[in-house]
Amino acid sequence: LIIGRQRRSKVKVRKMFLVLTLLVMAFLPLRVESETSIKGIYTQLPGQQFKFDGNTVEVIEFLSFYCDGCYAFEKSIPIIKGNFPKKIKWKIVPIYWGKGSPKPAEAYFLAEDAGKGEQMKKDLFYAHFVERKDIGDVKVLEEIGKGIGLGFDFSKKLRAGDKAKDVQKALDMAGAYRVNETPTLIIAGNIMTNLHPFQHNIDAFRENVIMILKSILK
Repeated sequence: LIIGRQRRSKVKVRKMFLVLTLLVMAFLPLRVESETSIKGIYTQLPGQQFKFDGNTVEVIEFLSFYCDGCYAFEKSIPIIKGNFPKKIKWKIVPIYWGKGSPKPAEAYFLAEDAGKGEQMKKDLFYAHFVERKDIGDVKVLEEIGKGIGLGFDFSKKLRAGDKAKDVQKALDMAGAYRVNETPTLIIAGNIMTNLHPFQHNIDAFRENVIMILKSILK
C-alpha cells in the first residue's frame, strides 16, 4: 500500500513537472521570435536584454557635440519619431572622444534638469558647427545657457563640475554597450546600429532605423 502511494506521488510530480515545462516552452518562442524577426542592419548585443513592453520602444542615442555625423543626424530624428507617434522614447547620452571637453555634456545635463535639454543640444551643435565657437570654453557655454534662459545657478554648477559624475557615467554606459563611434543607437535594450555600415550615409542610416523600429512595433 505504501509502495503504491509512493508511485502515485511520483507520477503526480512528473505530471506537474511536464506541465510546467510545457508552459515555459510555450512562452519562450515569443521572446525569441520578437528578436530574431527584427529586420535591418544591426548588432545584437550579448549580455544585454531585449526590452519591449508591447507599446513603446526606448531608443538611446550616444552622441558627441563635436561629431559632424551626430549634427547631420539631428534632422532625421523628427522623421523617425514622426513614423511612430507616441511610440518612441528617445534618450540622449552625450559622450566625448579624445581631446574633446566633457563640459558640453555637463552643460547638456544641467539644461536637461531645467527642462531645456533639447534646446541646449541644438545650440551646442550650432555653436560648434556653424559659429565655429569653442564649446569646451565655459564662457561660451555660459553664453549659450543665458540664451536659453539659464542664469547664475547654471554657471555656478557648470564651473563647479556638478555634472562631472554624470558624464563619467555616460562614458561607462557607452563602454558597457561597446559603443565605439557616434552617433550610435541602442534600440529596445540590445539592438545596436550606427553609421559605419552605411559609409556614413545619413539617409540610409535613417531608413535602417525606421526598418528596425517597424519590425519591433508591427
